[in-house]
Amino acid sequence: MKTNPDMEIVETQELFRTSQSWDGVELPDYLQGRPELVALKYVFPAGCKLGWHHHEVMNFGVLTQGELTIVAQDGTEKVVHEGEAVVEMVGTVHHGENRGPKPAILYMFYLSQKDMPLSIQHPDEL
Repeated sequence: MKTNPDMEIVETQELFRTSQSWDGVELPDYLQGRPELVALKYVFPAGCKLGWHHHEVMNFGVLTQGELTIVAQDGTEKVVHEGEAVVEMVGTVHHGENRGPKPAILYMFYLSQKDMPLSIQHPDEL
């Protein structure tokens, strides 16, 4: 492939490289068997709060608009700002909430397997 000296070069910025979720816990080993990769776009309206849940599969994403607060069951919080990447907790109960004035848009990528749930819901009163 020829390069054109007048063309702009693609800019690359590594958002993260880690073996830990946002709370510093080591990620689990990969699942055995055929993987299923899932990409989802979430739009959290202003004031929206998800219910308590946990993930059995590794997942990570990039917040492209707004601000999102992730709250662990023990009260630990992580605020994700527009343009930031986040590695979610695996096996730890938590929820996300948009405390900001505009919708938060989050693209998440799950490393799963066929028929495996991406999240497991928990009662709101924990």
